[in-house]
Order: sequence, then C-alpha cells, then structure tokens
Amino acid sequence: MSQHRSYLSEKHIPIRDRLIFALDVPTTAEARKLIESLDDSVNFYKLGLELFMDGDYFSLVDWLIKQDKKVFVDLKFFDVAETVRRAVSRLKNVGATFATVHPVNDDMLRAVVEEKGDLKILVVTVLTSLSQDDMRDLGFTCSVEDLVLSRAKRAIELGCDGVISSGLEVPKLREHLGSRFLVVSPGIRPVENRPIDDQKRVVDVNQAFLNGADYIVVGRPIRNAPNPREAAENIQETIATLFQATA
Repeated sequence: MSQHRSYLSEKHIPIRDRLIFALDVPTTAEARKLIESLDDSVNFYKLGLELFMDGDYFSLVDWLIKQDKKVFVDLKFFDVAETVRRAVSRLKNVGATFATVHPVNDDMLRAVVEEKGDLKILVVTVLTSLSQDDMRDLGFTCSVEDLVLSRAKRAIELGCDGVISSGLEVPKLREHLGSRFLVVSPGIRPVENRPIDDQKRVVDVNQAFLNGADYIVVGRPIRNAPNPREAAENIQETIATLFQATA
C-alpha cells in the first residue's frame, strides 16, 4: 500500500457533522454552558463516563437532541452478553446516533447487533491512550495495528456498524476491510501534542480523514483553547477545505 494513497470518505455525511466534540467536563451545568458557547460550530457531541457520573446524563442527551444536535453515547459497554444487550435495549430509544462497546466476545457483539435498532454500534479496537509498550505490558504479542485489524474484522463480520480507531491504523482497515463500515478516530491533535496529554497514538485533522476516517473526535484542543468556538470553527474550515477540494 502506498503511503500517499488517500482513503478520503465518500459516505454521504454532512461535512459539519464529521467533527465530534468530546464533552469531557464533570457536570451537566458546565456541559450546557460549553455547548451554548460553541453554538453552531459543533453539531455532534460525545458524552462519556465523567458526565455519566454527574447523574443527569440522559437529561443532557435529551436536551441536546431537542437542540437538533447529534449525540454519541461513549460508555464503552463491557460485560456479559445479556447485561450489555439489556443496556443497549434501553439506550436505543433515547435518540442517540452512536454508542460504543468493547469487543468482549462474539456472543456479546451478536446480542448488541440483535438489539440495537437504529442505534449505530461502534466497537473500540485499541484505546488511543495505549502505546505498543502498553499493549506488551497487557500481554499482547502482536502489533497494535494487527490487533486493531483483527478486532475490526470480527466486529464488522458480526454486524456492528463501525469501529473506534486511531487514525494511524485506519489505512490498514480500509485496505483490508473496505469502506462500507464507519470509522471514528479520536486522538486528533491539530496542534502540538503536549507531554501532559495522555493520548499517544495521534494524527492531525487532515491525516485522519486522508487515512480513511469518517468522523474525528476532538476534545482538549477545542475545550482548552482561548476561544473554543473559534477553535472548533477552524477545524470545521479545515475539514470543509479538504472535502470540497476533492468534490
């Protein structure tokens, strides 16, 4: 595979929906304030475990959907098949677009697929906070790239809608598995990655999409910017320029 080959997504996704903002703040009050400040610079929000612990998670999900925003429920379900099936059964009716699961085993993934309805299920391949050394410490002898490919292949074969993958591994996914499934790439750093950052396998906005991502997830580079709305708009402009140039 040529290192210069482009796998730019051709799926019919609104350009401004391709940016997903990671709403990683401790309270729903802070989340609402940030959402209001971002206004129309962000259409798609990812809500994770930190917000879930605030206790008003699904009220925020409902509020976002009523604001015509899309919601990514990033709770990374990891449990026995029946437990995850029941969780997805309850989640599928709240109006979220995406939800994440860890690939515990085939039975769990089959149960989720049977229950998901219109909810799109994304399988976490390997967290972008893990390096090759981390994987070795966890007992994996294969490369990160090979593990991502193996998990993605099984998830797609079992009927999941897509995967979460660092942009670094997406070209291999597209080369071997094609373009029909969704790839959402976190670990996006449009600016220099700082030593205090826990993301280890990162790419910039352009490279993520050229490698084959359909969506990117961006958190701190927007949230910690002097002007978060301006930072989000700058990323939106980068995305629009990339996709319009190839239209």
